[in-house]
Amino acid sequence: MAFADLKNDFVFRRIFATHPDLLCALLNDLLERTGERIIEAIEYLPSEQLPLAAGAKLSILDVRCKDRGGTTFVVEMQLIHVPGFINRVVYNACKAYVGQLQGADRYTKLADVIAISICDFELWPDAQQRAQDLPLVPMLSRWNMTERQSGNHGLLQVQYVFLELPKLPRQRPEAPGADLWAWLFVHAPELTEVPANLARPYRAALELANKATFTQLELNAYRKVLDEIQQAEELAEVREAKGKAEGKAEGKAEAILAVLAARGIAVAAEVRARIEVCAELATLDRWIARAATAVSAEDVVA
Repeated sequence: MAFADLKNDFVFRRIFATHPDLLCALLNDLLERTGERIIEAIEYLPSEQLPLAAGAKLSILDVRCKDRGGTTFVVEMQLIHVPGFINRVVYNACKAYVGQLQGADRYTKLADVIAISICDFELWPDAQQRAQDLPLVPMLSRWNMTERQSGNHGLLQVQYVFLELPKLPRQRPEAPGADLWAWLFVHAPELTEVPANLARPYRAALELANKATFTQLELNAYRKVLDEIQQAEELAEVREAKGKAEGKAEGKAEAILAVLAARGIAVAAEVRARIEVCAELATLDRWIARAATAVSAEDVVA
């Protein structure tokens, strides 16, 4: 057997956008709903497709549904940590909340909204949290407005859930729950068979990812999304490399100006502008060496 990647847009929709029982199971695990609070039935709502990043074909996966109590759930799979990601999550959740009112509807008609983001990257890396002497954020984190002094969780109208897949422990979880879903999202493509002791919702989801059950059109759709994911990842890598290079260039330009200032050498506006816009690291290195002995700023960039 060969299993498709559950993080793939097409596969995620094949499993969760067409099988409400599996989406309910996922929601119950991620929200830790048990007993009377369990989600037993949902109604699918229209989804939005938004561009992941300028120039990338990959779309943000978005599955929306509502339970019998009226709570709206927005579930998305995010593969790349693009700038402004958390701001967009908050924006879309708030938009879903206020969008429930039409015309002169009363505010009492507003129902809760829960935004769930499954991320193939770390939002709050452990090393970064330790460096800032902050508590570690677990793989599954849940967020809402809390009164600062008392800790009262009274404002639950808009809530957020993040599942950071890179924080998954190495060992396969034995107990059902969010950890087991995370394990499937990460490791499904490596499996060659359905584990014998896998419980029903997880087994059913994995069986739907079995590529042997795909039609040729479905395989083509799956591969198309894989290509789009690769393009988006390559674009993100190029942007990251460009950002790092720009940061280095900016630092070197500042070093040149600092050396000249320390030596009491005036820098004309046009020379300063030329130094600040230069992006060639080798050129900036030469200018740094010249700045230590040059008689004038013009001699540095000559």
